[in-house]
Amino acid sequence: MKLLFVAISSFFVFTSLDQADSSYYDKIVIHSRIRAKDKGPNVCALQQVVGTKKKYFSTCRNWHQKSICNKKALVLYECCPGYMRLDGGRGCPAVSPIDHVYGTLAIVGATNSQNYADRSDLRREIEGNGAFTMFAPSNDAWMLLDAEARSALLSNVNIELLNALHYHMVDHRLLTKDMKNGLTVPSMYNDLNLLINHATNGIVTVNCARIIYANQIATNGIVHVIDRVITAVGNNLEETIEATDELSSFRAAAAASGLFATLGTGGHYTIFAPTNEAFDKLPREVLERILSDDVAMKALLHYHILNSVHCSEAIMSGATYPTLEGTNIEIGCDGDSLTVNGEKMVNRKDIVATNGVIHLINKVLIPDAAMQILDLVSSRQTTFSELVRDTGLSAAFTDADHTLLVPLNEAFNEDVMAFDQRILKVILQNHILKVKVVLNQLYNGQILETVGGKFLRVFVYRTAVCIENSCMVRGSREGRNGVLHTIRKVIMPSENSMLQILRDDPRFSIFLTLIESVGLTEMLTEGKGWTLFVPTNDVFESLTTDELEELTRDKNALRHILLYHLLNGVYIGDGIEYGVTNVLKSYQGSRVMIKLVNNTMLVNNVKTKEADLLANNGVIHVINSLLFPKDLPVGSDYLQRILTKIIKYIEIKFIPGYTYTEMKIPIFTHIFKSNITREIGTTITRVIPYETEVREFTRIVTTKPEINIIRGRFTHSGRIETEVEAAELAKLIERGTQYSKFSRTIEGDPNILDDVEIQKLLQGETSTRTAHFNSRTPAGLRRSRHARKLRQRKRKPVRA
Repeated sequence: MKLLFVAISSFFVFTSLDQADSSYYDKIVIHSRIRAKDKGPNVCALQQVVGTKKKYFSTCRNWHQKSICNKKALVLYECCPGYMRLDGGRGCPAVSPIDHVYGTLAIVGATNSQNYADRSDLRREIEGNGAFTMFAPSNDAWMLLDAEARSALLSNVNIELLNALHYHMVDHRLLTKDMKNGLTVPSMYNDLNLLINHATNGIVTVNCARIIYANQIATNGIVHVIDRVITAVGNNLEETIEATDELSSFRAAAAASGLFATLGTGGHYTIFAPTNEAFDKLPREVLERILSDDVAMKALLHYHILNSVHCSEAIMSGATYPTLEGTNIEIGCDGDSLTVNGEKMVNRKDIVATNGVIHLINKVLIPDAAMQILDLVSSRQTTFSELVRDTGLSAAFTDADHTLLVPLNEAFNEDVMAFDQRILKVILQNHILKVKVVLNQLYNGQILETVGGKFLRVFVYRTAVCIENSCMVRGSREGRNGVLHTIRKVIMPSENSMLQILRDDPRFSIFLTLIESVGLTEMLTEGKGWTLFVPTNDVFESLTTDELEELTRDKNALRHILLYHLLNGVYIGDGIEYGVTNVLKSYQGSRVMIKLVNNTMLVNNVKTKEADLLANNGVIHVINSLLFPKDLPVGSDYLQRILTKIIKYIEIKFIPGYTYTEMKIPIFTHIFKSNITREIGTTITRVIPYETEVREFTRIVTTKPEINIIRGRFTHSGRIETEVEAAELAKLIERGTQYSKFSRTIEGDPNILDDVEIQKLLQGETSTRTAHFNSRTPAGLRRSRHARKLRQRKRKPVRA
């Protein structure tokens, strides 16, 4: 009874006083106790890997997966550490008896360690006074020790065996709560250090030996049972690598890169060191390129090193860890094998040094930072890489940094692959940027230049980044000579304005006629970026010609309706966040609701027929209904009658006499910077370099919009300066100017006015090389094919 009282008292003294300062191990044990609470007091639930003797207090992840290291695990219920069963009792209601360290070895089942303590004369020491912590190898651990090594110990018990046992001891008490991760403590053998690691999964290791039974209290110390015999460690990582013949290639690279300056000092590292055989597997040209590039070689070596210690026995499942190179690798396990990035490649585990651990691997890990940009292409992007090589574009990726925008294989459909190699090369150039641009450098409205001289726009949304018509997929990669972004579609930059797209597609002729009737065409030609929802002609099929004409009667009302279809900003279909309603403001002022459902864009619950008709000033989405603001009433019965016939998704509100506020629309003023200078009179006196800028102004328009084109800019001396080449001057004259006479040039090419094309223009003839600008006739004078169709429909009424 007295012994039992002492045992109970001692247990609570050493485990309860610091209860608040518990460790990961202690917390895992508590969870194991909770899982087994219906099995009786002080019972813990453990998992045992099938086919082995390995038992674990499991994390929640392993418990719910019912596996450890991808191997099935059985559930066992045993007494928690420090408790024991009583005959006929439920659970584990009694505490284990307390004894000195020597006697405690038998209590925890480490009888071989107890026997060797007897034979080496350690028994007298650990039965006496003192405060000891002993990491006692289990009986199985002694059997796992190399037979030759065990024989050497037992043949010299008073020196070799005694020293080995002293190396398993510390001259003070250490509970698991005291064993901080990365702790080094001097052993009782020549003060050689023991390296302790305490993982977040609750596993505690000593020189990579796992503690399998912890915190058994003794009268003169603590006993922990470990799963292997540990050997004295005196070399640091540099010295260990130098002494390992299998690592001569790794050693040479580390020495050349200055890595030993890091590994030869302090720290706590894990090295996945490729063997000589692993280096021999690399293609010769790849190895030579990396070894000749200091930056690439440093990146490669650092990618094999973690700034923390990870022993094999502490790994129960996969997890990612940062390397010294900066990116992550995944360390996991598959049965008894360690895995790196999902592959079994570890030949030899747990070579312990004073400042870390080494695992030998049979494959060289090459990080993105040491790879050429084309080597970063994944198996889902092989079509792009093959085309780049076939068209000779890969030769550009040698020295200078570039950015690759690489579509997935499925993006190269039959239409794209039908182009000949010359056109394909131009298309591929749209996917190669002149400079390196990483993901966090992209911003909305950014302009990127390609190697082909094209300019691409960047659109940034809540959950997507898009370039022109193609949005990015997660997984950008940065290589030695550039960066690779994965995109969904082949990029096809548009050279046409929204207005030109409407004119070229007969499906939109009626909507275009309505736009022309209220003077909104200039908005669709200019502007920085719009989104336009365009109904096709069949939406208006139910209207007669007279009703179409009536629709244009109230210009301001029609302008409200049409501008409700326009958003300020470019909204690509793939850029819309899936499944949620995006509330946007139309140019008219009312809200527009956009949602992406089943890969179809809905606008106010109206389905789009076709999305992402990209223009150089915005994007068009084709819809199957005219849109109308839900909060906007109609003031005339004729307009309500017309709208009710073609709009079915909402009910049009009617308020007699309701009038619309006058709409503000932008007026675009062209400013040609620097070059044609004229006196305040009418004579141009100077020609100098040419650059165009478009500025946007807003004013109230009540009837027809008036667009004032101002070319040039006033200088402080009252001159308008702009600078042109002959071809550009010809374009300027072709468009029409306020200048009545061009007399001479003061600077630049003195013969510019003698150019044949310019002379023809000055004499009122048409220039052949600038004839395409004739399409820029003022909207009020143009007789479009859509207007003619409308007049024809008026003469021949269409059946309702």
